[in-house]
Amino acid sequence: MPQFTIDSTGDPRFESVVAWMNEARRITVLTGAGISTDSGIPDFRGPQGLWTKNPKAELTATIDYYLGDTEVRRLAWEGRVRNLARVKPEPNIGHHTLKRLEDQGRLRALVTQNVDGLHHAAGHAPDKVIEVHGSWRETVCWSCGDRRPMMESVQRVIDGEPDPSCRLCNGILKSATILFGESLVPEVIGAAMDAAEDCDLLLAVGTKLSVGPVNNVVPRAKSAGAKVVIVNAEPTDMDRFADALVLGQVAEVLPRLIGV
Repeated sequence: MPQFTIDSTGDPRFESVVAWMNEARRITVLTGAGISTDSGIPDFRGPQGLWTKNPKAELTATIDYYLGDTEVRRLAWEGRVRNLARVKPEPNIGHHTLKRLEDQGRLRALVTQNVDGLHHAAGHAPDKVIEVHGSWRETVCWSCGDRRPMMESVQRVIDGEPDPSCRLCNGILKSATILFGESLVPEVIGAAMDAAEDCDLLLAVGTKLSVGPVNNVVPRAKSAGAKVVIVNAEPTDMDRFADALVLGQVAEVLPRLIGV
């Protein structure tokens, strides 16, 4: 169990966590879908999550279903049009607050489960961001590997192609993300674990910490002697490793925790 669980709205122990943040000099941050909900991107497993409300949508994130079922791919493309062309997500105060850690020279690395590219859009140096599940900013052809900007294919969907194929070989296009059933890139997950073992504070933000192996950064950091602070709207699967679990909305908690 965490050393203490805090309701961020009025618990005096919140100031202890602020002190830990101020004292830390090598902070590794792990972010999940919860940091991007205020940018108009729904999370997946929360009470109002995309997969909670529509279990079929989870099939779009599984490689065997995606490759084998045209309807699943069409559903995925509808989501890309909705999330990228119509919403046009921008970084929110949570992303910009984390950028302050880099500006202060205290960010060891920012490990993200998200594929939305919003940490890059917030101005982080590319070598500080570790995207363990890839990025939806590009498409990749499953057959020939051709990569192109995602918006090129999204526009094709808007123009009437419900399941656009590769322009070079007619193969299946997918986002350049790691779907369930695909292997993670060893060098990327290795960099995430290195960052966990080389920090004095691990800050996990907006994630249920239910997906491995990236959730192992939490026990790795704890074993290496780092403080572990988890900020989320609800309890997580890794709370037992936390020095503090701060319950609240990310966009409200982070500015108070780090400063703006």
